[in-house]
Amino acid sequence: MKYLKRINVLKISLLLILTFLVSSINAQQKLTIDDAISIALKANFDILVAKNEASIAKVNNTAGNAGMLPTLELTGSANVGQTNVHQKLADGTESNYPSLSTTNLSAGTQLSWILYDGGKMFVTKNKLNEIQALGEMQFNDKVMQTLYSVIAAYYDVVRQNQQLISIDESLKYSHERVKIAQAGFTAGSLIKSELLMAKIDLNVAMENEINQQYVIDAARKNLNVYLAQNNDSVYEITDSIVLNYSPDKFSLLQKLNSSNTNILAFQKQIEIAQLSLKENRSLYLPQLDFKAGYYLSQSTNSHGAIRNNFSTGPQVGGTLVVPIYSAGENKRKVSTAKIMVQNAEYDLQNLKLQVNTEFENAFTEFENQQQLLKIEKENNSLAKENIQICIERLRLGQSTSLEVRLAQQDYVQSSTRLINFQYNLKIAETRLKQLVSAL
Repeated sequence: MKYLKRINVLKISLLLILTFLVSSINAQQKLTIDDAISIALKANFDILVAKNEASIAKVNNTAGNAGMLPTLELTGSANVGQTNVHQKLADGTESNYPSLSTTNLSAGTQLSWILYDGGKMFVTKNKLNEIQALGEMQFNDKVMQTLYSVIAAYYDVVRQNQQLISIDESLKYSHERVKIAQAGFTAGSLIKSELLMAKIDLNVAMENEINQQYVIDAARKNLNVYLAQNNDSVYEITDSIVLNYSPDKFSLLQKLNSSNTNILAFQKQIEIAQLSLKENRSLYLPQLDFKAGYYLSQSTNSHGAIRNNFSTGPQVGGTLVVPIYSAGENKRKVSTAKIMVQNAEYDLQNLKLQVNTEFENAFTEFENQQQLLKIEKENNSLAKENIQICIERLRLGQSTSLEVRLAQQDYVQSSTRLINFQYNLKIAETRLKQLVSAL
């Protein structure tokens, strides 16, 4: 008896463990919108590429790349030759070397340092700082774009799942119509065409269900692209679209110009263009270079008065270059840089106009979808009540199949509109958040 009790306890324990494991597996397959965003931030290929591009700008931002640091080089050369030499000196002495062999070897270290270049190196370093900052802004902009796409793709899957639920509900009404029509036809109270029409509508509803499964599968694959996941990835999606956003237009407008990633990037491009102008203006100023090194050289001759020559020692020098005339090249570069600054300012003004227009459209769309959703909620409730009443009246023989069919179509269309309004409202919300970099 005690042995049987132990077996029962063991079975119960194993059952509880199995239930826990199954629950854990199911929980791991649940993909929330926060999970999707987290995965995209780590794995999305567009984000990874943008991150690398920002890293390139960071790697390039060095004092050495700006020309502020010296360079040290180790050089060496070797030359071996054989020549025929005939020499006749002023005193009449002649020397003939029909096969003179020469060997020249040299080596040395050289330090080169630009001491002054009109301040260009300091301007270039500031420019590299701004380019790095621009890379980070462009990375943030790509993140905002990708998150918008992820949210839109995620809730599209939710929308299509809700559409399938609506189709399944309509399918239940179609099955009910067929049962009622079949019973009426058997009892002789309905003609056969009523039954046939109900069966046709049932088949159409079943076809719609199959087509919707394909739409859902395509939407899931689209989401997997943004998440950098394989198409065979299986996960459970939330069954509703969360709508609790209450934006304040005035506060969003205040944040728009100071937080929009596109506007910030274009403002940074103006600063970079201005620094490029300063770089080109420095070409009018002199440049002073310093050089120092230690050199060794050795030459060997097979004939002649000097058979071997070896020299070694340090050398120090400098070069001063004062630009006097460059065939108008410096002036051309400065003029071009001025135009680039002006173009950058025009681009910023144009972008601000576009972003503010997009904001106004997105906010108007948000308000419109709110109103449409409110109306359609009531309309959907009425349509559902109407189809239920029609089904009951059909069951009691007080209504026709055509009347029920029309009521059913109204309900399906209303459900579709309701789902789309919810999705559109979510997209408008997401767009507003993207514009102010609040995703």
